[in-house]
Amino acid sequence: MTCSSERVKILLLCVLLNTMCCIQYSAAQGSVGSDAAIEPRYLIDLPTAGIIPHGNLALDMDFYQLGGLLVCTSIGAFDRLLLGVSYGGTKIIGRDKPTWNSTPGFSVKLRVIEETIFLPAIAVGFDSQGKEAYLDELNRYTIKSVGFYVVASKNYRALGFLSLHGGVNYSLERADNDSDPNLFAGVEKTLGPILSVMAEYNLGANDSDHNARGKGRGYFNAGVRMSVGNGLSLGLNLKDLLKNQQDVSVGSRTVVLEYVRSL
Repeated sequence: MTCSSERVKILLLCVLLNTMCCIQYSAAQGSVGSDAAIEPRYLIDLPTAGIIPHGNLALDMDFYQLGGLLVCTSIGAFDRLLLGVSYGGTKIIGRDKPTWNSTPGFSVKLRVIEETIFLPAIAVGFDSQGKEAYLDELNRYTIKSVGFYVVASKNYRALGFLSLHGGVNYSLERADNDSDPNLFAGVEKTLGPILSVMAEYNLGANDSDHNARGKGRGYFNAGVRMSVGNGLSLGLNLKDLLKNQQDVSVGSRTVVLEYVRSL
């Protein structure tokens, strides 16, 4: 990697981070707890039908193993349209030379049906950003990007809110010759005004071939989120609890930050 390309990648990450400084103050709580001001746009690795309102901007930071950091900026371009760009890599935290992702990630989500008493909200979208380290030898992320997807979300009042989510996706990360369509589902439950817990299951149908990394068990992830005020939320995830990829004691542990503001 040349010095010029290294500087470009560092600049891109800095631009995403500095977006936070361009957002005006707002008292919105964010997407956590029964007092949430906006809908969650994702659970852990998987999308929901949630979007942020027009004129709002979100910054998400995902800290994972090997000193990894992924930064994503999303904007509510219109009332039903969400656009995002992301970038990161491993060894960013620590003393070693960073290993950058091969390309930035891009996402778009369109809410095609609004939630009613009887119908869930439905969104269609595309997201090229996979999760955790990029594997050059397999031309994919450790957790494949969802690619094209359709997802439905429905909220119920139950000592706060209970949210159910489910969808189908088709990833464009197919270099391992496993290109099956995939299914996923998840649930979120608020625990008071500033706390939420969630879980998701990714069937992993597109990551179970003999050339892929998955063992056919799918990916089961769980997490907890807490609002710390002024649009900032902090979360902890335990991922791959079924040990679909690797032997882990209590799951792969990641930390996430979400920051939402109106422009």
